[in-house]
Amino acid sequence: MQAQATIPALISPKEAATLTTMSKSHLANLSKSGKFPAMVFLSEKRVAYERSEVIQWLRDRVANRVAVAH
Repeated sequence: MQAQATIPALISPKEAATLTTMSKSHLANLSKSGKFPAMVFLSEKRVAYERSEVIQWLRDRVANRVAVAH
């Protein structure tokens, strides 16, 4: 019996932009430069991001923040 592969949850660039508070074009540029999770190309005109990777990227940013002295 074969184990079923887990299908990753994908989100649209618009949803990724909402989660990160960044523009879709900025996220695309970050992704192309390796500073944001890679895009998943679903077709010639449709891309998505893996939700868990975007969430982990956000968690990493929060974990690495520097306390600002007041």
